[in-house]
Amino acid sequence: MEEMFILKEDQRAILESVARFVEEVVTPRAAALDANPDPEKSFSWEIVEKAHEIGIRTATLDEKWSGFGADSLTTAMVIEELAKGDLGVSVIMAQTLKIAQIMQKALNAEQQARVLPSFAGDPRGLLAIGITEPDNASNYFLPYPTPLRTSGEKTEGGWIVNGMKHFISNGNRASHYLLFVQTARGKPMAEGTTCFLVERGRPGFTIGRVHDKMGERLANNAELIFVDCFIPDENVVGEVGRGFAVLRGFFPQSNAYAGASILGVAVALYEKAVLWAKTRVQGGRVLIEHDGIRAELAEMRMLIDASRSYIHRACWLADHQERGWDETLGVLPKVMASQSAWKIATWCLEIHGGHGYMKELGIEKLLRDAAAFLHSDGVNRTLFLKAANLMFAE
Repeated sequence: MEEMFILKEDQRAILESVARFVEEVVTPRAAALDANPDPEKSFSWEIVEKAHEIGIRTATLDEKWSGFGADSLTTAMVIEELAKGDLGVSVIMAQTLKIAQIMQKALNAEQQARVLPSFAGDPRGLLAIGITEPDNASNYFLPYPTPLRTSGEKTEGGWIVNGMKHFISNGNRASHYLLFVQTARGKPMAEGTTCFLVERGRPGFTIGRVHDKMGERLANNAELIFVDCFIPDENVVGEVGRGFAVLRGFFPQSNAYAGASILGVAVALYEKAVLWAKTRVQGGRVLIEHDGIRAELAEMRMLIDASRSYIHRACWLADHQERGWDETLGVLPKVMASQSAWKIATWCLEIHGGHGYMKELGIEKLLRDAAAFLHSDGVNRTLFLKAANLMFAE
């Protein structure tokens, strides 16, 4: 397992390329895009297209699909590096990278041949996953006997789908979606849900409102609306009624990727805190010479390093499950990283004093971003309960 802690040359080269992309493409645009009052206009196709140019968008695809087959550990490193520049950009790519991984494993050969070449060749090709609904959100992480409201009725050659999803990352931007639909009445979602592959523009499928979020604004989240939408049988992913088996079998690293996104925000906050502490004079000395501040910076560093190690362990074991995969690794790394990021955000704000409350230093944006993953990808309290249920199943 030592591979987790030693940066390989190819990983180093990839991360250097991503860091240049962040410095040259993301950072100069992020503040202005974040400040746009219209959430749709906070999104930038230019950033997506430039990410495509250097291979970020398709990194997890195999070479035969025009990617370079990045493993989960390398992907987490890329996601963190992107989030140092902006959380929203990281989320756009993290969603696309992880869903591309699922598609390579869960789609059958015909579906792969139909979808992956067009996705890989489209500089604006993004991916989304439709699970969350107004009535069903974090409860899908737990075995409550609740069905999804979005339902499918069998018809000749396919299914008629009605319902709505919301809060969907890349929802108004994706070219392809994995959609989870209740296809068995009277059963809980874990037992009666089917996963469908849905293309953008399918009749009966429209985009609703784009949510106006507090932070993470460079990524759009939107409603997906289905009114008598016909989805053919050939778009069923896996088996009918076993949609959540797709998540369990092909999605173990999702939680760790979410952790990597919010970890990048924590790193950006820590770096601002260190820079300010080295330059701001208070009480006759620069802040970093005060013991309380030095100790707080050390604690920030500890939380970042511990969160990163947890995330990297989860990602490496997701790809090498025979070496000791533990299902709590698919639940808890995001919780730890998001709690650490929130602590670091509040400490960074305190270190900056009144200056941190002013928008010009960028702490305010990072503080709003840091709040996102206390809830996103599962409310933390819910994830603790899921982990406990896994630990004490007997």
